[in-house]
Amino acid sequence: MDKRKMMPKRPRMENLRGPIANGPIQTRPLVALLDGRDCSIEMPILKDVATVAFCDAQSTSEIHEKVLNEAVGALMWHTIILTKEDLEKFKTLRIIVRIGSGVDNIDVKAAGELGIAVCNVPGYGVEEVADTTLCLILNLYRRTYWLANMVREGKKFTGPEQVREAATGCARIRGDTLGIVGLGRIGSAVALRAKAFGFTVIFYDPYLPDGIEKSLGLTRVYTLQDLLFQSDCVSLHCTLNEHNHHLINEYTIKQMRPGAFLVNTARGGLVDDDALAAALKQGRIRAAALDVHENEPYNVFQGQSANQCPLKDAPNLLCTPHAAFYSDASCTELREMAASEIRRAIVGRIPDCLRNCVNKEYFLSSTGSYPEGINGGYYAGALPVQQTAHSTTPHDTAPPPPVPGAGGGHSVVGGGGGGIRQHLDNECAALLSSIIVIADCTGTEGLCHVREPPWTLMCLLRLPL
Repeated sequence: MDKRKMMPKRPRMENLRGPIANGPIQTRPLVALLDGRDCSIEMPILKDVATVAFCDAQSTSEIHEKVLNEAVGALMWHTIILTKEDLEKFKTLRIIVRIGSGVDNIDVKAAGELGIAVCNVPGYGVEEVADTTLCLILNLYRRTYWLANMVREGKKFTGPEQVREAATGCARIRGDTLGIVGLGRIGSAVALRAKAFGFTVIFYDPYLPDGIEKSLGLTRVYTLQDLLFQSDCVSLHCTLNEHNHHLINEYTIKQMRPGAFLVNTARGGLVDDDALAAALKQGRIRAAALDVHENEPYNVFQGQSANQCPLKDAPNLLCTPHAAFYSDASCTELREMAASEIRRAIVGRIPDCLRNCVNKEYFLSSTGSYPEGINGGYYAGALPVQQTAHSTTPHDTAPPPPVPGAGGGHSVVGGGGGGIRQHLDNECAALLSSIIVIADCTGTEGLCHVREPPWTLMCLLRLPL
């Protein structure tokens, strides 16, 4: 007898009912630009993994309720401040990316305790800020800004006497000492440029190991007092924290050489405006250039009184509107890097996937581990979104590990891979992992379904719109 006649007929595939979805298709997470309107550079980077919105707000009171309730990612410039009370208004926020390097306008400790990663973009605009710093230093030494304004105002220079009168205070650069506070990326770039102009460069940075001065050909001092005492011009390039607020104040100004110059392109809070105004009026500081201010947006020449704007009537002061970082190239690069960090958070695992997370230690200090629920969601190992938009599979299981040799991709299943594997044998589990990784690598979203025994596995893929 023919053995083929003894075998039961297999059911035809078209007679089988298709897979039933594990709940609704997941919505994309919401990412908001808090204090701006232009998202033209961020959109191409995020459009396939997130919905991008802008708020153009100056405070959290101006942010739409939908953003406060649903945003899982936020991009922000320096014109909005997020305190602990502000951060608590966001219900689902998991990452903030500061479009810039400074994070002094964010309570990073409170953010970490709330399970919110804070990132910055430290590598952007180094050349632009260094070039601007040298530009300001040259303006202070050569008084180009003031001389140009005299010409614009119609002043006549009929002979050397008028030039000498107008240019009083101009100084020679070669042989003077430039003191740099903070020898990071920008401080180092400024030092190299200043040497080319003939400056003797010294620096103070208590956080750097010994020997860095030898590689750059600089002179190191180990106290701020020594730097102020030896410098003809002081340039600030350090971050702002609770230890150096008003680093330049009435006391430290008295330690500076009489007639020294001061330049600040770092953070406005490093300088006490009242003390600087008094020093400029007294001539103790010959001239100062500020690109940053303690309260921004801020114009030192607008205000009702000297009490409100102490620098309003100060002489020999050059101010720019926190624009040292800007060039067309640097701004594009900055925004691309910030958007890419948000993307890594969505498709990866927080905070492991982030390149510039500044508050990792607060995650562990507050909870002993990373906050519950910070991983798993839109993609497994990614930002969570509102549970109502999730698959009906459990979200408290760990995301499945990537298959060796499959590129290390993360699962695209919304945290439900662990529950499915309880019903699969080892062979089928490996197959599921492979399918998930392939789905992630091709940029698709996946919903997996398991039918009754013999554990037929089917995967429904949906290409992003």
